Amino acid sequence: MSATAPTIIYVTYQGSATTRFDRGYYVGTHLPLVMKAWEGHGLESAAAFFPAAAQDGTIAICELRFRDDAALAASLASADTSEVMADVARFTDVKPVLARAVSV
Repeated sequence: MSATAPTIIYVTYQGSATTRFDRGYYVGTHLPLVMKAWEGHGLESAAAFFPAAAQDGTIAICELRFRDDAALAASLASADTSEVMADVARFTDVKPVLARAVSV
């Protein structure tokens, strides 16, 4: 029996060194909200990464690891997704971009 590979989604935020992005809120409030909303559907972890210095381009990256594709689909289709998305405006004005990653 082979194990199913996790489904990994990267959520990125693009901007400039002066773009509003509250890192403390993102890590301390938003990511726990994401975990609470989607953990029951198969979200296994959420981790945030930031550039070491203020710069233009990528200002934040979040890695979301789901058990599998079905867990991702169930999470995004859940009633809690609207609360997760509405919370974005509390820490930034930037629209998040989602990209699925694959292992090679």
